[in-house]
Amino acid sequence: MTALPGYVESLRQHDRDRYQTCLFAPARAREHLFALYAFNYEIAKTAEVVSEVMLGHIRLQWWRESLEGIYAGTPRSHEVVEPLARAVAAAGLRQEDLEALVTAREFDLEEEPPADLAALEHYARGTSGVLQQLALKVLAVESAGAEEAAEQVGIAWALVGLLRAVPFHARQKRLYLPVDLCHAADLHAGPIFELQSSDALAEVSRAIAQAATAHLEKARVAAGSVPRKAIPALLLAPLADHHLKRLAKVGHDPFHPDLQQEAPGQIWRLAWWAWRGRY
Repeated sequence: MTALPGYVESLRQHDRDRYQTCLFAPARAREHLFALYAFNYEIAKTAEVVSEVMLGHIRLQWWRESLEGIYAGTPRSHEVVEPLARAVAAAGLRQEDLEALVTAREFDLEEEPPADLAALEHYARGTSGVLQQLALKVLAVESAGAEEAAEQVGIAWALVGLLRAVPFHARQKRLYLPVDLCHAADLHAGPIFELQSSDALAEVSRAIAQAATAHLEKARVAAGSVPRKAIPALLLAPLADHHLKRLAKVGHDPFHPDLQQEAPGQIWRLAWWAWRGRY
């Protein structure tokens, strides 16, 4: 078996969900999707790999400058920058869209959680909605219905991802749960950071899950007009459905041990949806 390029192997290990959706893309686009998602992983992990906020901003600025180099025709010699440059050239990705992904990640460096659900959805749109729309461009899809679906799927996936990451963020003393929802439920950061389940946490988790479901419903409004070749960029939708069902089954407790185990058979679920041309 041929070894995967380093950036693809990193994606497979750290963003396995998106990696698996790439496997259902045409071979000509798959490499470029890998590069796009690997770039996303590099900027998404910024807050996790730096010890100071300023270092995080420096890291994000390095990526802005790397994008400038790509569009100037002088990409840096880097295992992600070089394949990203090929993806940009092949798909005609816009510099401002990629830079918007970098800017959206500045929120990860802030200490304050989002003020309300709208702010959390704005963050989800900037980090994940835009990303899935870029994935459409890599797949050479030009469809207003598909673009709307990709944005809504991306938002839903980010919200689900944040719920799945509550234990991880709690260990880092980071909180992405909206302040207004926490106040309404009388939920405080202390017990969360101590990995304690509670009815209040379940209430807030349920509200975010309901918002994710609403975005998935919006994504499917125009399903009939979405071309089949857009499906690899939208396969995160059935994965989001599955995770939301698992969360509901355990009473919306993000700390429940059943959620810490990887859902079995995921690649086969993706294959089923891809074969049907549905999301």
